[in-house]
Amino acid sequence: MADLHPSVVVGIFVLALLYVVTPAAMRRYVLPRQAVAFSGALATIFFALNGPVDALADDRLFTAHMAQHLLLALVMPPLLLLGIPAWMLRPLLQRRAVMRLARFVTYPLVAFVLYNGFLAAIHTPPVFEQMVRDQGIHIATHLLLMITGTIMWWPLLSPLPELPRLPYPAQMLYLFLLLIPMAALSAPITLASDVVYPWYLEGPHPWGLTPLADQVLGGLLMWVGAGLYFMGVFSLMFFRWAQREDRDEPAVGRPFAAAGAAHR
Repeated sequence: MADLHPSVVVGIFVLALLYVVTPAAMRRYVLPRQAVAFSGALATIFFALNGPVDALADDRLFTAHMAQHLLLALVMPPLLLLGIPAWMLRPLLQRRAVMRLARFVTYPLVAFVLYNGFLAAIHTPPVFEQMVRDQGIHIATHLLLMITGTIMWWPLLSPLPELPRLPYPAQMLYLFLLLIPMAALSAPITLASDVVYPWYLEGPHPWGLTPLADQVLGGLLMWVGAGLYFMGVFSLMFFRWAQREDRDEPAVGRPFAAAGAAHR
C-alpha cells in the first residue's frame, strides 16, 4: 500500500480550489470538456505520485520510476493545457516582464531544449543517484519535470493566442524531432550490459526481476512506449490538419456541377 505524500495532496487541493474559485471571482465559466481535462491532469499527478506506481518506484523498480516520469511529463501536461481556459491565464501575463519570459520559454526551440536538456540531466548517473536518495531533491525534480513538460507541450496545445500554437505541419515536425532525444537517452540505458544506477543494486527487487532486466524493461518503456505515444499524438495532429484542410478547400467547379445537374 502506497503512503500518501502530504505535499502532493496539498498541491492538488490548492490547484483544484483555484480552478473552482477563479471562475466565480472573474464571473466566467469553464467548459465541461475543460473541467474534465483539468481533473484528468490532477488525477494523473495523484496516481503517479501516490498510487502503486510510486510504491513500486520506492521499492527500487526502475520501470515504475520511468512510468512516473512519463506520466508527469507526457500525460499530465497535455491535459493541463487542454483544461485551462485562456481567460484564466491572461491576467498572469499582464506584466511586460512576465510576458517576455513566457514568450521566450514557450518559443518552440527553447521549449524543446529546456525539456530535453532537463530530462537528460536528471538521468545522468550522479544526478539520478542524488535524486533517489534525497526526498527533497526528488520532489523538486518531479515539479521541474511537470513544469518543463508543460513548456514542451505548449507549442502544440497553447490555450493562449498571445503565445500561439505551431501550425499543423510544424507541430508534426516538432513531434517527430522529440523522438530523437528520447531514443538517444533511453537506448544506452536499454542496451547497457551493466546496471547504470547503483541504487537499484541495493536491497530486494520487486516482481522477481533482476536489476538489469528491470533496467532493460524501463528503458524499453521510455524508448518504445514514449515513441508510440508521440506517434499517436502525431497521427491525431495529422488527422486534425487533414480535417481543417478539407473544410478550407474552395469549392472549385461546384457551381458548374450544380448548374449541369439543373439542366438534366
